[in-house]
Amino acid sequence: MRDMTSHTSPALKIALLNPPHRAIGSRVPGELLPPLGLLMVGGPLIDAGHHVRLINADIAPMSTAEILADLSSDVPDALLIGHSGSTSAHPVVLEICAAVRAAWPDVTIAYGGVHPTYHWQSILREAPQIDIIVRGEGEVTAPALMAALAAGRPLVTVPGLAFRWAGEPFATKPAAMLTDLDQARIGWELIDFTQHSYWGGKRAVVMQFSRGCPHLCTYCGQRGFWTKWRHRDPVAFAREIARLHREKGIDLVNLADENPTSSRVAWKAFLEAMIAESVPVLIIGSTRADDIVRDADLLTLYKKAGCLRFLLGIEATDEATLSTLRKGGTTAKDRQAIQLLRAHGMIGLCTFAVGFEEETDADYWRLLRNLLSYDPDQVISLFATPHRWTPFHRQSARRRVIQRDLRLWDYKHQVLETPRVPAWRVFLWVKLIEAVLQARPRALWRAYLQPDPVLRHAQRWYTRMGRRVWLREFRDFFLFPSRPGPTVAEFSGEEQLPEQALARHPRIAAE
Repeated sequence: MRDMTSHTSPALKIALLNPPHRAIGSRVPGELLPPLGLLMVGGPLIDAGHHVRLINADIAPMSTAEILADLSSDVPDALLIGHSGSTSAHPVVLEICAAVRAAWPDVTIAYGGVHPTYHWQSILREAPQIDIIVRGEGEVTAPALMAALAAGRPLVTVPGLAFRWAGEPFATKPAAMLTDLDQARIGWELIDFTQHSYWGGKRAVVMQFSRGCPHLCTYCGQRGFWTKWRHRDPVAFAREIARLHREKGIDLVNLADENPTSSRVAWKAFLEAMIAESVPVLIIGSTRADDIVRDADLLTLYKKAGCLRFLLGIEATDEATLSTLRKGGTTAKDRQAIQLLRAHGMIGLCTFAVGFEEETDADYWRLLRNLLSYDPDQVISLFATPHRWTPFHRQSARRRVIQRDLRLWDYKHQVLETPRVPAWRVFLWVKLIEAVLQARPRALWRAYLQPDPVLRHAQRWYTRMGRRVWLREFRDFFLFPSRPGPTVAEFSGEEQLPEQALARHPRIAAE
C-alpha cells in the first residue's frame, strides 16, 4: 500500500468518477439521469472545503483514454469511483483504476457502492490499483476519509473503510447508519442539468425520498445494505423538487427508492407538500402493489402531486413462487394495483422475473397467460441474478453459472442455468412474452390512441424504447453466448451477509 500520509493541506482536489456502463438501460434510451450516489457524496465533500469535480464518463460514453485526458487537465489528490450498476460496472472500474494508477502512482483511489462493499476482501486481494473501499453509505464516510488523508491521520480511525494493512485486506469498524437523510446535501452544482433527460426529452433528475426496505425478498439486497427503512422530511423533499423545477427547469423526478410509500403517513405528507408547491413536475418510481391497494383512498392525491408511473415488482404470477421469493404480496393485490393506477390516470409498469431453478416450459406459458389477464400498461423482464449479498445467492449456490462476464450481471441477461429449460429457449420465451404483451391491441391503443396527451407521450416513449431494447437483447444473446460454467459458490464465493460485509474485520477487532 502506498503512503497515505503525504497530503498535508486541509483541502484536497477530489475527482468523482461515474464510469461508463454498457448496460442496456444506460445505452439504449439515449438519455441519462445524473449519478445521484456521487452527488450525495459530493455535497458533503464540497461543504467540508474540498475542491470537487464530477467526471460523468457515462454520458458519451467516454473511453479510458478520454477519462485519463480529462483527469490530466487537473490531476486530483483523490479519485472516488462509484456506480449504481455496481456489479456490471465493476470490470470497467478495474480497467480505469489500473490506467490511473499507471499514469499517476500517487493518486489515492477509493471505490464505493454495493458490489465493493460486499466484495471488499477479494477486490483488495486481486486489484492492487485500488487503495480503499468505502463500505455502505458514503455521505459521512467519504468526508471523514478525506479529512484523515489531508491531516495524515491513520485510516484505521475512520469507520466504514477497508484497505490493506501489512499487505492483507482488513476493515475498520462499521460506519454508523445515517439517521437524518436531510443532513447530507446533494451536490447539484456538480452537474450541468441540460445534459440530463429522461422520458423522451424531459429534463430530469433522480432523487431519493427513502432508503431501505422493510421486506425480506430473497433476490434483493436493499434491506441488508441500507439496514433500516428511513425517509427524508416530506416537506423539505417537496421543497427541493420545486426549487429544482423553478431554478433548473426540471420536468421529471425519477425516485431511486425501492419503497417510497412504506409509511403511509410520511408519503401522504409528501404528496400534500407537492400539491402545495404547485409545480408541474412528473414523478415516477417503484413501489409495492400492496401499498397501492392500501392507498386506494389516496390515489387522487398521488395524481394531483404529479405521480405518473409506478414500477410494481410483480416478479411472479403464482402464489408458490411468490412464497419462495418471500415477496410478501399476493396475485390478487397485484391485479388490483394495476387496475387502481389505471383508474386514476397513472401507469403500472410490471416487472416479471424468470430463471428460477424449478421452471419449465409450462411455467413460461402460464406466466404469459397470467400476465395477459393482469393487463399491465408496461412490462419489464428480469433474469434472476445471484448477487452475493442476497439470500438467493445461497439458494442458488449449486446451480451453474452460464455467463461469467460481470458486465452482463445487470438483471437483463441470463446468467444462471435453468436445469429443465435450455438457455436459448428461456430467452425466446421471455422475448415472446414481451412481444405479445406490448403488441396486443390494448397496449397499442394506449400507446397511439390514448386521449390523455401525458399518458400517450409516456406510452409512446416506452414503446419506442422497448423495441430498441428488445432488438439489443437479441444482439447480445448472440454476441455474448452462454456457456456452462462453475457453480455460483465456485464463481463468486460464499454468501456475504450484511453483518459480515459491514462488520469490523476480526484482525482489527482483536487489536
